[in-house]
Order: sequence, then structure tokens, then C-alpha cells
Amino acid sequence: MGRRSQYRKFTEAYRELAVRRLRECENVSELCREMRVSRQLLYQWRDKLERKQAKLDPDKATQLQLREQVARLKQSLAEKTLEVDFFKGALQKIEALRQPSSGSGETASTGRSGK
Repeated sequence: MGRRSQYRKFTEAYRELAVRRLRECENVSELCREMRVSRQLLYQWRDKLERKQAKLDPDKATQLQLREQVARLKQSLAEKTLEVDFFKGALQKIEALRQPSSGSGETASTGRSGK
């Protein structure tokens, strides 16, 4: 008895339609449910189509490279922002601990409360 494949075969036209809709949509999760494909597969289709188009058009290849570079830079910026926030918090805690004691036995003030 033959075993049925658990993978669905999508036509090239269906993939192109899904990628076109991906470029225009605001809610990718909703699109994935509607098209009955995973988010990962949809992005794979998009990347494959962009590479295919880039081979045909040198300007598209440059755009694709720039888009990838922007994505890497955004990721790097997000990581650096988190690092800066962490170190700012750590520095504030250290400064609070280093405040001179008044000798009265009370805990040092940590600054204005904004009230």
C-alpha cells in the first residue's frame, strides 16, 4: 500500500501570490492562517523569489543586499541598545551604593522620587 506524502505541493503561481500578499499585508500571522502555510515557509518563498528576481535585474540584487544589510544593522542596534540600558541601570545602582553615609545609621537616599 502506497504511503501518501505529508507535504503539500504548492504551485509557483500560488507561491508568487502568497509573496505578493505578504508584501502588502500588515498581519503576517493572519495571512499564514488564510494561506494555510507556515510563517517560515512564506519567508522562504519570499527570499527565493527575491533571489530569482535579483539574478534577472542587477538593481534588484543591489536592493536585496542593502535590505539584508539594513536588517543586520537593525539587529545590531537593538542589541547595543539593550547593552546600554543594562549598563545604565548597573551604574545607577553602583552610584547609589557609593553615596557617603551621613553617620546617622540611616540608609543613603537614592535620589529624587519625582514627587
